[in-house]
Order: sequence, then structure tokens, then C-alpha cells
Amino acid sequence: MGAEGLHRAPWTFLTSHARVLLALDRDPEVRLRDVAATCHLTERTVQAVVADLEEAGYLTRVRDGRRNRYQITQGAKFRHPAEADRDIAELLDLFGHGPRPGRAHAPHPDTHKDRPGDRHG
Repeated sequence: MGAEGLHRAPWTFLTSHARVLLALDRDPEVRLRDVAATCHLTERTVQAVVADLEEAGYLTRVRDGRRNRYQITQGAKFRHPAEADRDIAELLDLFGHGPRPGRAHAPHPDTHKDRPGDRHG
């Protein structure tokens, strides 16, 4: 059977956890049903993702009257060992509206290193 006979599921670069975190960063007072619609997920999935993010210390849910407000944890690092030295604020800044006050972070140490094959001058 050739490759044309195989149906591969679509994939994306960002996980549901990243998408939900980005949505909560953009609007800390957003309703989870709106996050679900934006992220093309079920509300139940978004609730599970928020619970995961809360349990892992990436965000805090604060009750504000009848609504929830979500606070992203400053200084939180990526979980995977390949990126564990990187701050998730870099991802949020990349997909958000640029660095925000109080969210300064230093560039990654490898950002300005010469790489093999780099041409100078």
C-alpha cells in the first residue's frame, strides 16, 4: 500500500496546553467556554488543561466575584528537558503583544553565540 492510502491525523506545533495558556495570558478574565471556542477544544478539555496548569504551578485561579481571573506564574520554566532552561514568558511574549511591564526576561544565553557556518563581515 502506497503513502496515498494512509490517512494521517493533522498535527500542529502548539499543544492544547500552550494554546490555553496563551488564551489566559491574553485575557486573564476570559470564560473557559470562550477559551474552548478560540482553541477549538471542548469546554471539558479546557477545564482539564487549566487543572493541569494549576497543579503544575503555571497559573493560579483567583475568584473575583462570580468570575475567575487567571494569573500566570512569573518565572515558570518549560517542562521538557530540552527547553527546561527557558522561561515560558518568552513563548507568551512571542505570541502575545510583546513584552509587558513586569515581565522582563534576559535573552537565552545561546542567542548571541556564533554557530558553525555563521558568516560575519
